[in-house]
Amino acid sequence: MSTSVATDASTQPNILAVNNIEVIYDHVILVLKGVSLVVPEGGIVALLGANGAGKSTTLKAISNLLRSERGEVTKGSIEFEGARIEAQTANELVRRGCIQVMEGRHCFGHLTVEENLLTGAFTRRDGNAAIKRDIEMVYDYFPRLRERRSSLAGYTSGGEQQMTAIGRALMSRPKMILLDEPSMGLAPQLQEEIFEIIKKLNDQEGVSFLLAEQNTNIALRYATYGYIMESGRIVMDGVAKDLRENEDVKEFYLGVGGEGRRSFKNVKHYKRRKRWLA
Repeated sequence: MSTSVATDASTQPNILAVNNIEVIYDHVILVLKGVSLVVPEGGIVALLGANGAGKSTTLKAISNLLRSERGEVTKGSIEFEGARIEAQTANELVRRGCIQVMEGRHCFGHLTVEENLLTGAFTRRDGNAAIKRDIEMVYDYFPRLRERRSSLAGYTSGGEQQMTAIGRALMSRPKMILLDEPSMGLAPQLQEEIFEIIKKLNDQEGVSFLLAEQNTNIALRYATYGYIMESGRIVMDGVAKDLRENEDVKEFYLGVGGEGRRSFKNVKHYKRRKRWLA
């Protein structure tokens, strides 16, 4: 059970390296404790764990959104494409090619879907023609948004709002997207649709993804590598296929043990004897 940056199994260079960071809120509350992870260039990496495990805080530490919540990285380092980024603003990081899609599908409800998408291009300086081409690219990946392009985002469905949020991020021409709980609140069919599009964006556009997810099952089907967080620490990591077959992960996170599916009540009981925390 290793959590060091050197353990990544990928042979690709790393686009992101988080090295032993600690995060403190309000100068007092220690939230992350020695978190290390990497995202290989062109990879999909899942950051898994229950609500409150520290997944969102990790993403905000990377995207430099902690300051707005009175949080700060007090130890360790974060590197994007080999350069330290802790001192950069969120805007500067977006220009470098790293952007976060926040949990909860934060769209501008009073703007149309297309106007929301255009706000994602505010850091670009490559002209209207390029932006129009990328709007069409987003519509090709999200045909439903083309149909709703003139609708107010606040009156679209949860799935359409999630598509709008991801599409808006794509308009910044990112190299990597930090995606926080993309399946939250969506029906299973829509979850599959969103993850299929993520896979296509990864395959066809070369966008790297770091996905923070509670839905371990779907995340490990689409990711190449996974990290599991608990109480602000990485407690397990490995190739996604290996994590799916790991008995501890199946028992504690998928609700399946050696003799079949368990009830949620029993899963909580079994969590008391986690072998990786012994």
